[in-house]
Amino acid sequence: QAGDDTLTLFAAASMTDAMTEAAKAFTAAGGAEVRLAFGSSSTLAKQIENGGPADLFISADSMWMDYLDDRDLIDDDSRFNLAGNALVLIAPKGSAMKIDLAKGADLLGALAGAKLAMGDPEHVPAGRYGKAALEHLGLWEAVRPSTVFTADVREALNFVDRGEAAAGIVYATDAAISQNVRTVATFPAGSHDPIVYPIALIRGHDEGMPQAFLDFLGSDAGADILKKHGFVVPAPNS
Repeated sequence: QAGDDTLTLFAAASMTDAMTEAAKAFTAAGGAEVRLAFGSSSTLAKQIENGGPADLFISADSMWMDYLDDRDLIDDDSRFNLAGNALVLIAPKGSAMKIDLAKGADLLGALAGAKLAMGDPEHVPAGRYGKAALEHLGLWEAVRPSTVFTADVREALNFVDRGEAAAGIVYATDAAISQNVRTVATFPAGSHDPIVYPIALIRGHDEGMPQAFLDFLGSDAGADILKKHGFVVPAPNS
């Protein structure tokens, strides 16, 4: 465990900008310095399982928080859903792509022989939500051969940002941070499970500054930062 003057947060890649701002605000208000580690929720959960130095964890889905809970690695009483998000289809800013994400939509035709970028459904929550949504709409089998699977949601964003993919599936918050992409359409909320970000203290790290930072993130000040970055607060029911 870090000393009282620092604490370490492991958080899903899609939380990068919001948590960078929240950490600065917490420290400026007299809290500890916050060390930040971002990545796919699965990678971070495995690191925590293997003794990674996290005081708190924010997952982009319930599954990877449950994974740690099943191994008795989080403080159960501290867990709550910090925020929600939406799933969107993005394309490069100059692209003429238009599609209504309804059942039977011609997403493959809209790709016009180019690639779709999305997180790997085996490991990345955004990828799992994306696959579920595409299956729900009956589009998965058609577009799967044209899909590039990435290590986290930010990598999918970067593929589209650089023009290396004709479209990508990311969170609404990711789409909002790039000047080079635009949101083509939002996946219907009913096409995938609610997107929630559970947060919890790591077992044995439930006192002092980690608890204070958890409280800060759950406060009105924390909520304002999350909303500013496009997250849904309070989180939807999961």
